[in-house]
Amino acid sequence: MKTQLFQDFDAVSSKQWKQQIQFELKGAEYNDTLIWESLEGIKVKPFYHFDEEIKNHPTNSNATEFKILQNIYVHDVQMSNKKAKESLQRGAESVRFTIESNKIDLSKLMINLPVENVVYYFFLPFLSTEYLTSLNDFATTNSYNFIIQVDPIGQLCRDGNWYENLNSDIQKLNEISKNTTIPFLTIQSGIYQNSGANMVQQLAYTLAHCNEYFNRISKINQSISIEVSVGTNYFFEIAKIRALRLLFNTLAIEYNYNFDCHIIATPTKRNKTIYDYNVNMLRTTTECMSAILGGANAVSNLAYDAIYHKDNEFGDRISRNQLLILKEESYFDKVNNPSDGAYYIESLTEQLAEKALEVFKEIEANGGFITQLIEGTIQRKISESAQKEQELFDSGKEILLGTNKYPNPNDKMKHDLELFPFVKTKDRKTLIVPIIEKRLAEKVEQERLAQETI
Repeated sequence: MKTQLFQDFDAVSSKQWKQQIQFELKGAEYNDTLIWESLEGIKVKPFYHFDEEIKNHPTNSNATEFKILQNIYVHDVQMSNKKAKESLQRGAESVRFTIESNKIDLSKLMINLPVENVVYYFFLPFLSTEYLTSLNDFATTNSYNFIIQVDPIGQLCRDGNWYENLNSDIQKLNEISKNTTIPFLTIQSGIYQNSGANMVQQLAYTLAHCNEYFNRISKINQSISIEVSVGTNYFFEIAKIRALRLLFNTLAIEYNYNFDCHIIATPTKRNKTIYDYNVNMLRTTTECMSAILGGANAVSNLAYDAIYHKDNEFGDRISRNQLLILKEESYFDKVNNPSDGAYYIESLTEQLAEKALEVFKEIEANGGFITQLIEGTIQRKISESAQKEQELFDSGKEILLGTNKYPNPNDKMKHDLELFPFVKTKDRKTLIVPIIEKRLAEKVEQERLAQETI
């Protein structure tokens, strides 16, 4: 006769666990000693139990199908085509082309690139109905799987201005929606994380960002891609991505849409450093793990030297191989929905989703996301959150190894900077105050660079 594992043991209730923990604390206060509060206001307990009615949120993450995404900036079409072929031969499963000109010849860019089992993303930092139509027609004619990424609201957040103006940009999106069959709309929500918004804000602003499109585009017939940045708070980031999918699906149902979102995850730049830069590889590894376990459809890793070096073959190969190790050697693609039913992650998912929904409702009650951007409310709240985190870093309570703890005094970087790794300021007229991405270590790094001897 078969017996169930643990059936000979009496169940232990949550109350009994708390009583035993309190006994072991020998008079210390349970709440003060063992419970800590995150920047989002979520109280993290020392244990989680099934009898506390933690809800299960199936996310249909399809982790077995997550794709390794290679980013390619298109300047020289021939070189970009060559790099795409080499990347796919070396383990990449998807390619994202960043195209800044509508003069790029698609037939030359895509020559001899595989058609089957590869998704090609096209990030366009401009808005052209003609070029999007040509992308759609090329994909349809040649049976390619294309996902286009255009985001006028994201442009407003980053740049402070629309491509043209609100009415014109939205009108173009409505035309594109009618004339294309491939996904074209994206939410570039990584900017919220990279500028210092906490996770509740990131989720709420992403949802409000998306809701503006739902409200202003008459009919969306294609799925929407959402670009997220993933930080170092491992379990919270897993829950964040799960909560994002849950919130998106809840919102989509309200508009009678039955498509899921397509989540593209990239490690954040906010905690990356120029000193002791190899540590960035460890940070991006855990961030990619969170992305996969949270249910991202595609993961685009960040090269360890991305903030101070131009794109290079070595950085691309190492960042791609990090994902290949997670897939081929660590078997992260073998189980779907791996975090479902984990009490801690389920609790975090529920709390993040509920708190984000409250903020979202507040945004909508006060005119919506675009109105709040124009008024500066969103920027102010992100700035407040960023300042709290910056103070934690400056005081040493938030640690970046090699930067504000255990720095290597012999590490010199002044002559190794190919890119300017700090916030750039430029006086110009904008409709709104742009949301500025800023790394935590910038001030410390600038001070160290100034003290370096030649």
